Amino acid sequence: MDDLGQAEGAKMKQEFFLPDDYRPAEDEPFMNERQVEYFRRKLLTWKAELLAGSRDTIEGLQGNTRNIPDVADRASEETDRALELRTRDRQRKLVAKIDAALRRIEDGEYGYCSVTGEPISLKRLDARPIATMSLEAQERHERREKVHRDD
Repeated sequence: MDDLGQAEGAKMKQEFFLPDDYRPAEDEPFMNERQVEYFRRKLLTWKAELLAGSRDTIEGLQGNTRNIPDVADRASEETDRALELRTRDRQRKLVAKIDAALRRIEDGEYGYCSVTGEPISLKRLDARPIATMSLEAQERHERREKVHRDD
């Protein structure tokens, strides 16, 4: 099979039927094809929403470069713009975490705690699909972080 045929095969492999009402369940094998596809689609949708919001912000900021004579109004608008840019910066970092989660899916590591290697609960992954640690490992990490911060 040539490179083109392999690329087509990979594309076909990625197409996986998943009912619209599908939700991962504890009584099925952990990170089976359906669960992996569910989380992959969830991450891709989230990423697309964030990127669309970023485009809207950029267009809005470019269109809002007006000269406001009143100092208070100008200060208020600058504060709004700074807040919007900070929000977008957080979302940019979130997109990087989504990309990392998508790479873990490709590598077969998604859904497993990076500290213990144990499965991360489906409820946690559904609520925070970029999670890299189980709830217990995350809590231990945060406690250690808090102790070191207090020093």
